[in-house]
Amino acid sequence: MKQVLQKKSFLGVVLGFLIGVLVAVVVFFQAAPSLMILEDQSRYGFEETTKVFQREVELAGWSVVGYQNMQDILKGHGHDVLEIKIFELCSAKYSALILAEDNERVVSPLMPCRVSIYKKSDGNTYITRLNSLLMAKPFGGLINEVMQKAGSQVEEIISKIIK
Repeated sequence: MKQVLQKKSFLGVVLGFLIGVLVAVVVFFQAAPSLMILEDQSRYGFEETTKVFQREVELAGWSVVGYQNMQDILKGHGHDVLEIKIFELCSAKYSALILAEDNERVVSPLMPCRVSIYKKSDGNTYITRLNSLLMAKPFGGLINEVMQKAGSQVEEIISKIIK
C-alpha cells in the first residue's frame, strides 16, 4: 500500500512538473514578441517623425547609413501599404569594437541597428526596434557591454520623439 502511494506521489510530482514546463513554454511564446520588439507612438506625424528622428540620430553622433521606403518599394510591386520607412543606424565607435574581434562578429546580422517608423490605420505614427538591451544579455562579454551602450543611446534618441 505504501509503495502504491509513493508511486502515485511520484507520478503526481512528475505530472505537475510537466504541466509547469508546458505552461512556462506557452507563457514565454505569448510574451516573447512583446519583449523582443519595442513599439512606441510618436508625438509627431509621419514626415515630422522621420525628420526629427534623423536629426536626433546625427546630434547623438550616429549615422543613418541607409533607409528603405517600404511604401514605395511595395507600390512598385502592385501593393498598397501605409507609410513606412526602415532606417539603418550606425555608431562607428560601437560597431568597430564588435567587428574588430573575430568571435564577436557573429552578431553582425544585427548591424546596423534598424529602426522602423510607420503609420497605422489609426492615423498615428509609431517607432519600432529590436529590444537590443534584452537581446544582448545572453551573449555576455564584449557583445553585451557594447550592445547595452548602443541600445541605451538609441533609446535616448527615440525618447525625444515618443509620447
